Amino acid sequence: MKKVEDLSELAVIGVDIGKDVFHLVGFDDGGNLVLRRKVKRLALTATFEKMPQCVVGMEACLSAHFVSRTLRGLGFEPRIIPAIYVRPFIKGQKNDYNDAEAIAEAALRPNLRTVTEKSQDQLDLQALHRVRARLVSRRTATINQIRAFLIEQGITVRKGLHALKSSFLPILEERQDEISPRMRAILSGLCGDWLWLDERIETIAKEIEDISRTEENCDNVMTIPGIGPLISTAMVAAVGRGEVFDRGRDFAAWIGLIPRQYSTGGRTVLGRISKRGSRYLRMLFVQAANVVLMRPHHWPGFSFGDWLARAATRMHRNKLAIALANKLARIAWSVLRHGTPFDAQRDEVMVGV
Repeated sequence: MKKVEDLSELAVIGVDIGKDVFHLVGFDDGGNLVLRRKVKRLALTATFEKMPQCVVGMEACLSAHFVSRTLRGLGFEPRIIPAIYVRPFIKGQKNDYNDAEAIAEAALRPNLRTVTEKSQDQLDLQALHRVRARLVSRRTATINQIRAFLIEQGITVRKGLHALKSSFLPILEERQDEISPRMRAILSGLCGDWLWLDERIETIAKEIEDISRTEENCDNVMTIPGIGPLISTAMVAAVGRGEVFDRGRDFAAWIGLIPRQYSTGGRTVLGRISKRGSRYLRMLFVQAANVVLMRPHHWPGFSFGDWLARAATRMHRNKLAIALANKLARIAWSVLRHGTPFDAQRDEVMVGV
C-alpha cells in the first residue's frame, strides 16, 4: 500500500534539478522525512502549487535561476546553493534522492552562503559574455593552427595577431613554390574562418558597449580608471548591485584576488592568490590593472596614484598587477553598491575598507 505523504508540517524541500526529471526530498521542523517524490519538469509548477510554502533548496546549475524565479512567484523561499557546500551533507552513494536530501539539509544551515538569484536581463548579458569568450577562444585556436601549418612549410611569422594578418596574403603570393595548392586552399579557408570570427566578435562587443552606455550601473563603474564596457557589464551580470557582499574586500575575495590562507595552531600562512570564484571577472580585472600600469604618466591623476607609485618600487610587476586588480575590484564594488560615479579624490572612502 502506498504511503500517504503528510505535507502539512513541511519545512524544507531539496530539489535535485535534472534535464527532464526533478527529484524532491522534504523534511519537517523535526528533521523527519515527509516527502520523497520524482516529478517531470513540465509538472513542477503544478506540483508545488499543492504544497505549503517553505524553504526550497537547489544546487547552482544551468536552470537554477529560472526554477528559483518560478518558485518565488508561487510564494516559496528558494535558496541556490553552490555545489561545494552541498557535498559534505551527502550520505551513502551518489544518486538523485541522496543529492536532494543533502540539498535540503544544506538549505537549513543558518550561515549558509547562497548564490544570488539572477534576473533575465543579467542572464542575457552573461550569455553575451560567454558567447564572446567562446568566439575569442576559437579565433585564438584558428590563428595558432594557421601558424602551425605555416611552420610545417618552413615559414615563420613574428609574434602578434596584426603581424600575421598583414603578412598572410603576401606569404601565399610570394611562396607559391613552397606551398602546395591543397595547403593554400586549407590556409585560405582558415583565414576566412578568422575573418568571420573577427566580425562576430566585433558585433557582440558593439552590443555589449551599447548596453553599458544605457545601463546606469555600468556607466558608473566605467568612471574607474582602466574599466570599460566589458568589465562593467560582466560585473553587473554576475552580481547585480552587489548586495550579497558586505564589503569590497568580500567581493575581491569572491573573484579570487586575495592570498590563499593556510593557518593552524595560531600560525598564519599566506600563499598565492586563491583563484576562487569567477575566473572570467578575475581575468578582466587583472587586464584592467595591466592597462593602468602601462601608463605611469597618468598615475598622479588618480587618488590611489601615490600608493601605486610607492608599491611599484617594492613589488614585482606581476604582484603589483594583482594588488592593483584587488583595489580596482573593491572600488568597483563600492561604486556599484552606492550607485555613484567614482570620485578620484575620494576612493579611500568609497572602497569601504
